[in-house]
This record gives sequence, structure tokens and C-alpha cells, in this order.
Amino acid sequence: MKELADANEQAQASSVTKRSPGPQKRDERPAEKVPGGTLLAVPVAGVVALGLHLFTAANEPPAEALLYTYFLSGLLIATVLAAAIQPLWSGLRKWMRDTYPLIAAAVFFLIGWELVTSILHLLPLPYFPGPSGVLLSLVNDRAVLFDSTWHSLLLLLGGYSLGVAVGLISGICIGWFPHARYWGMPILKIVGPIPATAWIPLAMVLSPSAMFSAIGLIALAVWFPVTMLTASGISNTRASYLDVARTLGAGRVYLIFNVAIPAALPSIFIGLFMGLGASFLTLVAAETVGVKSGLGWYLSWAQGWAEYGKVYAALLIMAAFFSTIMTALFKVRDRVLAWQKGVIKW
Repeated sequence: MKELADANEQAQASSVTKRSPGPQKRDERPAEKVPGGTLLAVPVAGVVALGLHLFTAANEPPAEALLYTYFLSGLLIATVLAAAIQPLWSGLRKWMRDTYPLIAAAVFFLIGWELVTSILHLLPLPYFPGPSGVLLSLVNDRAVLFDSTWHSLLLLLGGYSLGVAVGLISGICIGWFPHARYWGMPILKIVGPIPATAWIPLAMVLSPSAMFSAIGLIALAVWFPVTMLTASGISNTRASYLDVARTLGAGRVYLIFNVAIPAALPSIFIGLFMGLGASFLTLVAAETVGVKSGLGWYLSWAQGWAEYGKVYAALLIMAAFFSTIMTALFKVRDRVLAWQKGVIKW
């Protein structure tokens, strides 16, 4: 019996040794293949768009037709090259799998746009130019559009930064101190709901320059949502967090900056997003009055001269401009509130 027991122990030891040979290699799965339909969607849409454009190119100005032909041809060549390279590049495969349906939808939108405007003429000119006319306006006015975008960025960053700074300070004070809440909430309820654009006549009288008035209006538009959401987040901090910190000897400053503000960050970011949306609206409205450069100014100027190709070009730049800034704020939110992943649905 003793010999049998010793044999069993040796067999178990050898089996454990065989089962644990050491550190094993990670199971690296290859990136998923791009579905065939997704892979062909953009090239097919590009071929249809190019064929439709060549069919109607004779009825368009030569410069417009040639530039749009180059654009569609370049898009088609790029998609074919990407389809050929993607088996060798996993990052490109992932990007194509996620983005190609959106690009295909955009190309089909261009097809419908040209069909309605340049071929069937269902929408009257010059109010609804075709995509080739808008692209030509983008290229011809690229210097003015770049300068206008730069000035709009300066106005937006100046007004948004000022509004966020004042909103965070006032929101923290209203949310934490009872006396500040007593006097501050009536001001918020009276001044806050008034649209910032309603203050344009007063801002033009009081401000020494159009630029300062535009920055002030944007800051006012941002201040209200940031203040409200910050005050709400601070005042709704869990009492248990504060009690534990006080038990460990935390003072008022520590409670505000190390307990209340971190707990209120989700609410604060909601206010930042709401303020950013309000700043976009106020920026365009403020630039149409007095400011001599900016996307809003360019839009008003082009509309005054009935250059609707330039109007739509400015709208495209605005969409890309505002979307980029919003995406950047989302990235900051994702970095700061990384602890929320898996806790709530983003």
C-alpha cells in the first residue's frame, strides 16, 4: 500500500509538471476580415458617381466638371488601393470595417445631390448648386475660408474658455456654499434662460470692439449650462463620501477639490458639452454683426452676393470644424472619466 501511494504521488507530480511548462504565448487572434459587401460599397458608389457626373459634365462649366472628375477619380483610386492593401494591414482593415459604410453613404448622398440638382433640375439655381459647384467654391476660396476658420477658432476658444472658467467658479460656489446658492440661483433663473444672441444689441453698445462683444456673448452662452450642471453635481455629492473624508481629518479645501469636484465630473462634462453646442450657435450669430472675418461673416457675405456655392462650402467647413472640436472634447471626457467604462453605458 505504501508503495502504491508513493507511485500515485509521483504520477501526480509529473502530471502537474507537464501541465505547467512555464509562461505560455498569448492567444493572438487575427483581425477580422472586411466583409465583401463593405469592401465593394465605396468603389461601386464611386463608379456610379463618376459615371453619372460624366453623363452630365457637358452641361456644367468646364472648371467645375474637371475638378469634380478629379475628385471622384481620386476617391475611386484610393478605395481600390485600400482594398488591395488591407489584407496586409490589420489597422487599415479595422478602419475600413468601421468607416466604409459611412463613406459609401456619403458618396451615395453626392449621387442623389447631383441627380436632383444637375440632372433633373428639381431644385432651382442659384440657391441649390450641384456638388461640383460647391467643390469649386471650396478650392477657389480656400485662402479666405482658412482665414475665416482661424478667426472663428480664436473667437470660439476665447469665449468658451472664459465661459467655462467663470461657470466652473460660480457653479462650485453655488453648489457648495449656501449663501452663494441663495443669491446666485435667482440670477441664474433670470439671466440664464435668455438666449445669448438676444444680448447682441446691448453688447454692440457696451463693448469697445466687435471681437470683444463676440467673445463676451459666447462666454455668456457657455456660462449658464456649465454653472447649472456644476452646481448640481457639487450639491449632489454623496454625503457618505464627505463623512468619510471628514472622519479622516479633511478640511473644506480638500473636500471641495478632492471629493466634491471629482464626484461631480460626469455632471460637469454634460455642462461642457451643452455649453459647446450653445457656443457654436452664438459664434455664427455674433460673427454676422460687426466682425470682419469668421465663418459666420463669410456665410453672411456669400449670401448677400447670392454666391450659394460658397454658402454651402462654408456650411461644410463649419460641420468639419465643429465636429472636430466636439470629438476632441469627447476624447478628453474619455480620458478623464475612464473609470466609468463598464459602470455605465457610453
